[in-house]
Amino acid sequence: MNPSRRTVLIAGAAAGLFPPPALAATRPKATATPPYASYWYPDSLPSGSPGTGITWRSLKSWRAADDPDLAFNAASVPLAARFTPTPANTTARSGQARIQALVSFGPTSGNPSQGSATADYYALTHWAYLDELVFWGGSAGEGLILAPNAPIVDTAHRHGVPVLGNIFLPPVAYGGQLQWTRDLVQKDAAGHYPLAAQLVAVAAAYGFDGWFVNAETDGGNTALGQAMLGFVKELKALGAARGQRVTWYDAMTVNGTVSWQGALDSQNQAFFQAADDMFVDFRWSAGTLASSGTKADRLGRSRYQLWAGVDVESNGSGTSVNWDAIVPAGKPHVTSIGFYRPEWTRNHLPADQRAPEDFHAADDRFWTGRSADPSRPDPSDPWRAPAVSVADRSTVTSLPFATMFNTGHGLRWYEDGAVTSDAAWNHLGLQDRLPGRRWVVRTAGQRPAVSFDFADAWRGGSSVLVDGELDQPAVLDLYATRLPIGVNTVFELTSRADAGAVNVELAVATAEPSKAGATPPYTYLAVSSVNKGVRVKSVNGWQTVTLPLTGTGLTGTVHALGVRLTATQGPVRWRLGGLAVRDTVTAPAAPTDARITAANGGDLRLAWNAAPGAVRHYELHRLLPDGTRRFLGGTCQRACFLTGLRPEQQETAARFELRAVGELYNASTPVTITHTW
Repeated sequence: MNPSRRTVLIAGAAAGLFPPPALAATRPKATATPPYASYWYPDSLPSGSPGTGITWRSLKSWRAADDPDLAFNAASVPLAARFTPTPANTTARSGQARIQALVSFGPTSGNPSQGSATADYYALTHWAYLDELVFWGGSAGEGLILAPNAPIVDTAHRHGVPVLGNIFLPPVAYGGQLQWTRDLVQKDAAGHYPLAAQLVAVAAAYGFDGWFVNAETDGGNTALGQAMLGFVKELKALGAARGQRVTWYDAMTVNGTVSWQGALDSQNQAFFQAADDMFVDFRWSAGTLASSGTKADRLGRSRYQLWAGVDVESNGSGTSVNWDAIVPAGKPHVTSIGFYRPEWTRNHLPADQRAPEDFHAADDRFWTGRSADPSRPDPSDPWRAPAVSVADRSTVTSLPFATMFNTGHGLRWYEDGAVTSDAAWNHLGLQDRLPGRRWVVRTAGQRPAVSFDFADAWRGGSSVLVDGELDQPAVLDLYATRLPIGVNTVFELTSRADAGAVNVELAVATAEPSKAGATPPYTYLAVSSVNKGVRVKSVNGWQTVTLPLTGTGLTGTVHALGVRLTATQGPVRWRLGGLAVRDTVTAPAAPTDARITAANGGDLRLAWNAAPGAVRHYELHRLLPDGTRRFLGGTCQRACFLTGLRPEQQETAARFELRAVGELYNASTPVTITHTW
């Protein structure tokens, strides 16, 4: 439960990593240390001393005002509302099974708060099928209670997915101590559970959505079981008042012992009733899941509040699962699905085959299935991917909407099609809202290959690459939306043909498909300067077309967006770098009071005050003496850490620019910062 530690570098010749800065006129005296995701023990600490890089902390003594890393770890994106479009195929259903994922994004200790200088990262993108994400981790030697880091929460929230912190009381065989369980459920003089209040305060301060409670330390008795039940009830009551939730893991029973039931039964029913959901341990069978669903019904609860655990840590999409026990074809789903460790899609790859495209191919296989097209599931595929059974969701409901198809990691950073940093990176908080159905291609001819590609991009780290003969026109579904059309609504599409020649049309549907699996009723708008009012701008080989809807006859609400490609010379390699739907364009205001809060040579802690109004994220560039600009990083937070900076080109001071970036990726005027060497 403590994945191998990864190197955290944010600089070198390419300078810094992901988060924007600020500076004061005088040099701060505090030492700049890197911020990491937070973790705690409930109260008492282990005996001895922590290992290298590990800090032992007590949750009971935590106070937000005293937390030096809170500004780096607090998420800023609110949880977006979602809707369910007409399913892409006839087998995916809404209102039945849901998907939960328990994911370890990094080690318990030393897990960077704001990204790191490698593209080798579990950059989860299939949020459309997820209903709950658990920030999995914890170990007896590091800490048991984990708060998710801000980039993960920010991108999950952007896609409408709540994120839970993890409370892991380990089995004795893994160093668990029953005292830690007793610490967690201790009462104060008034009979309340002080650590329940602390957990709610942490989630509120850090901006995530509640807690996953996993009590696996054996040796307890009925009194401890009842104390745990009272603790969970109070945690839920206090959390619900703050919009937080609690999921219980099927381990401890009401008599205080640990006995994984693999079912909802009399041994864990009280905990299920006290919580919002329950993760049913892997020991389930078809019979126990059926009885669990029936029991939930009788309790007046939804059977889909039970997550049937599916352990994919070792074999991923090669795992043998009795799918008909959970999501039978032709019958109502029995329960929901709880994936344990789907980051297998990254971890199973050999170290020399972990390029971003290798990871995404494996991840698409896991979430979409062997067909690589959720509109055409392969019925012979033994792996029943979520897209086969569960309807996707979308948060694209208001203007302005823009995407640069940035997956949250990359080999370089691009702006306007030019490389502004050649450093590899990851930062999920910078991830765009991405197409939920990857990849639906509708053609009467040969299907082209469609993928995220990292060899080139318009902005960020990736673009969508369509590669193939295109012997017949091909429609690529991109987004299910609920975007209002106004008199000033325009579309912007940025693309580039690397090989062949292709006519591009924007596909716009103002109604839902006639039935599940049907094609949206698209209207096709030529992306061409021959159309009245169309504006075309070419930069670095990329072409941005601005297409007004005036005169198109389209009114109401946009329900689906895509592109239709018709080759005039093949084979074709065509990139989609950006897509936007907007009315007016307003540049964001600039942040204020940019300052360095700590410095140690080339390591800097930076902070600033938020720009007023809507801000997507902040970006930092370094201005070099030769006049060039280098991208250092971006963050949704109002603080960042830079490391490894050094003088360049005989400069006596490093100069930076900090900008607020809006939803349309337009930037504020810069705040200039100077750091004297």
